[in-house]
Amino acid sequence: MPLLLLDLDNTLVDRDAAFCAAVAHFLAEHSLPAADLMWVMSVDAGGYTARHDVAAALTGRYGDVVPTAAIRALLDTGAADRVVLARSSREALGSARADGWTCVIVTNGRTVQQEGKIRNTGLDQLVQGWIVSEDVGHKKPEPEIFRAAAAIVGVPLPGAWVIGDSPHADIAGADALGLRSVWVTDGRPWTQDSYRPTHAAHDAAAAIHHAIGTPA
Repeated sequence: MPLLLLDLDNTLVDRDAAFCAAVAHFLAEHSLPAADLMWVMSVDAGGYTARHDVAAALTGRYGDVVPTAAIRALLDTGAADRVVLARSSREALGSARADGWTCVIVTNGRTVQQEGKIRNTGLDQLVQGWIVSEDVGHKKPEPEIFRAAAAIVGVPLPGAWVIGDSPHADIAGADALGLRSVWVTDGRPWTQDSYRPTHAAHDAAAAIHHAIGTPA
């Protein structure tokens, strides 16, 4: 069976929109300036800033008026509680499985948080498995995490497609392993010179349909 390796945050789910909504609620709940929304989002950097660094920044700014537990809750469950799976992505995953593809989520992050997103959106019922970097001790683009994803479903890695929004984590990871890839652009231009995706698509559903519709 062919293998489809899918990124989670800002690919299958709009993690940034969910976190933005959580931050807006956090600021309002604690009577903090609404204008601070952009500062928090900048510190978070799309989830790529380490959690302890984000926590330290928020504590430094709000520690005198906001309990540590509230900051911890924002970072641990704020996005996970609000992410949604677009209907188009749900239907595309269904089409992939109906066509015999094995779908595995490959995501960087902490296990509790990432599995919360997977279960809250129903993705656990739509894919055959998932790998979180915290579990395997390797982050994308390291080849070990992609190999672990193939191993958990018992499908050979050669011939797999990688779908994701990150040029570095997803597309460079695929390129290093000689795998085909689809970059989810979200309207961005490609800026890397040393490697390129096999294809670019505007969202996850279009990316999935391209991969499953391309001959081996």
